Amino acid sequence: MPLNSTRGAASAKGFGFTADIPVQPVDVDYLVVAGGGTGGLRVDNFDAGAGGGAGGYRTSFPGGTKITLSKGSTPITVGGGGAANTGPATAGGSGNDSIFSTITSTGGGGGGGLPGGPGNGLTGGSGGGATGNNTGAAGNTPPVSPSQGNPGGTGGNTSPGPTPGGSGAGGGGGASAAGSNSGTPVGGSSGPGGAGSANSILGSPVTYAGGGGGGAAPGRPTGSGSGGPGGGGAGGAPSGTAGTVNTGGGGGGGTIGTGGQGGSGIVIIRAPGASGPKFSVSPGTNTKTTSPAPDGAATILTFTVPGSVTYG
Repeated sequence: MPLNSTRGAASAKGFGFTADIPVQPVDVDYLVVAGGGTGGLRVDNFDAGAGGGAGGYRTSFPGGTKITLSKGSTPITVGGGGAANTGPATAGGSGNDSIFSTITSTGGGGGGGLPGGPGNGLTGGSGGGATGNNTGAAGNTPPVSPSQGNPGGTGGNTSPGPTPGGSGAGGGGGASAAGSNSGTPVGGSSGPGGAGSANSILGSPVTYAGGGGGGAAPGRPTGSGSGGPGGGGAGGAPSGTAGTVNTGGGGGGGTIGTGGQGGSGIVIIRAPGASGPKFSVSPGTNTKTTSPAPDGAATILTFTVPGSVTYG
């Protein structure tokens, strides 16, 4: 008498096979900050170099429109800061863009410098400050909504003054505020960099994308502008301070020495905790961690150097 099998067609798992369950798309939050602009240089008897603008700041957290990731790998670009400005006296270099999926944050504009470059600085995510009798460069360039940054501050009066004399320069723009203007009379102090924005995507607040302060005019070493909260570098004489790495802070303006280098940017992705095992990051310098959240644990993917995120 033939024996009937007790294994049906649906029992392939008993022979070592498993069903291929599709990986479902997942919605994630993001913070994308570009590299900050370098501070400007001015080499003459009167004025200071201006502060660099902060890197563009774009985020969905909290309450913004998320990005949907499907199975596969997505490249991540983390923008470097503008290169250190060592002369000839000119505007500082712009920072580099950071990119995640459809989101591009634009590098910060370099601070104004004379006589070898534009005195009003360069446009960018946030604009560079101005030196001389100029208006600071525009931020949020190219324009996005919500705005990714603010303009730099204006420079001081360029008329020659007594020795020691010199006029200040504007601070670079920041994520939440414009760079401050220089005091306009001859001998005026430089403006501080604009403030950055605080974000709790990591689980606790961190401030990013502060503008660089204007440098100190010749003969006025105490007249420099402070860096904006969020990694902006202070201006100085002869050299400005660099923006803080992985904040997108603008560099401080300098006089005769070096314009402070812009700080590098950062990209942070926040995914639902249940999807965490499906994520990986490369290279190993970038990290995957877990953070508490009101609705349970969240998976945090932090990119401090260019790489990729893989889901699935």
